[in-house]
Amino acid sequence: MANLDGITQRSRPRHALLIDPADQEPDVAAKRAIAAAMAGSSMILIGGSSGTDSKNVDETVVAIREALELIQWAATQDSDAHSEDRLPIVLFPQGANALSPNADAITYMMLMNSTDPRYLIGEQVAGATFIKNSGIHPISMGYVICAPGGKAGRVGKADLIDPDEIERVSSYASAAEMFGFKLLYLEAGSGAESPVSRGLIEAARESTDLPIVVGGGIRDPQAARRAVKAGADWIVTGNLGEQYEDADELKQALEAMIEAMNSN
Repeated sequence: MANLDGITQRSRPRHALLIDPADQEPDVAAKRAIAAAMAGSSMILIGGSSGTDSKNVDETVVAIREALELIQWAATQDSDAHSEDRLPIVLFPQGANALSPNADAITYMMLMNSTDPRYLIGEQVAGATFIKNSGIHPISMGYVICAPGGKAGRVGKADLIDPDEIERVSSYASAAEMFGFKLLYLEAGSGAESPVSRGLIEAARESTDLPIVVGGGIRDPQAARRAVKAGADWIVTGNLGEQYEDADELKQALEAMIEAMNSN
């Protein structure tokens, strides 16, 4: 069973691996999720900006869940081992057409700087009944896309926040808190040439006590550490996981990143 309580609590810096079902087969996704779990990641996110649907999302979620549960079961066979909660599998969907009833939770998010009502409230309404009936735990989240934005910015029709728009990101952070969201996500876009700027993260951190998630363009331990030092609570990497065909190499890369995130 997955423990979801800690996701929305501020504690030590944590890492989440984002897996896009459109970019790999379910068995490959499962191997990457196992590598992340063994490296010390704290969450698996499932989603993408395009190319996902309920079929490939559900197949990926099921494959990952079965793999993680097998590891958890094997660990309990060691008489000296303590039973630990399974790594949570959380949907990070492009919309209501890319959901799975087998996930533990979903980032029920508003793309706050979208110019399209579809991403402010439309997709959320479209998926609400399915989410409620499936028993998936909703985690309300303010989602803000920063320059360069990438495909997420284009698909979401976001009015991107530039690196020097300190007051603007502060206002979004404050608004997210006032809306009652549980998380604030600052996104630079999948495969972004540069991550969210340190100044934007610092400004958001000064404006809210919400846990801050930062993703996009974070490719190495140094970039992850800079984001954490600026105030990020969660670091999300996606493309990094797809760079390694070998699961052991991915595990080593994630271990180095997580170690850097938690170093003094």
